Amino acid sequence: MNLQQHDQFHVHQRVTMMVNRYEVFTDDGNGGPGALVAFVEQKRMTFREQVTLYADESKQHVLAAFRARKVIDLASGYDVTTGDGQPIGVFGKQFGKSLLRSTWRLEQPGLPPVEISERSMALALFRRVWDFLPWVGDIPFPWKYHFDFVRDGQLVGSFEKKTRFRDHYLVRVADPSLDRRLVLAQAVALDALQSR
Repeated sequence: MNLQQHDQFHVHQRVTMMVNRYEVFTDDGNGGPGALVAFVEQKRMTFREQVTLYADESKQHVLAAFRARKVIDLASGYDVTTGDGQPIGVFGKQFGKSLLRSTWRLEQPGLPPVEISERSMALALFRRVWDFLPWVGDIPFPWKYHFDFVRDGQLVGSFEKKTRFRDHYLVRVADPSLDRRLVLAQAVALDALQSR
């Protein structure tokens, strides 16, 4: 399947005891999940983050992978590569900007960078307060969680939480030049690495 022909994807997370599992689907044309295009298993509690996106659950074909450049670094970059190690791009959290609103930077060779930030500043601030409330504990943040992908002031994509308590997301890509493998790796990271 040629991922570049698609501009809308559904990302579903399945939580298990030892790994976070993600399934990525194309859109079926009616706003629902269609064909499976990526399967991800992220091991919990690893010191150096490494995540592989497979083409399906058989894990026979690697679509892309990302790996942290440093073991412990809040502003570390993540290199995204093909199955044979060829670079696709880089993404990383922008630590200073993320103090108030989670912000990432996505870089694809030959293109200007994309800034990815939480859509609502008010919701971003409220989410931070929610995390510090002692009686809330481990209750998931109950409001929807959205990011916008912006390049040179233009919206080139989005990542939107579609369900209140389950981690189901809709990823839209408005720029045909963006490598879909890079966007999907970033989409998984927006859930897996946000520590929510």
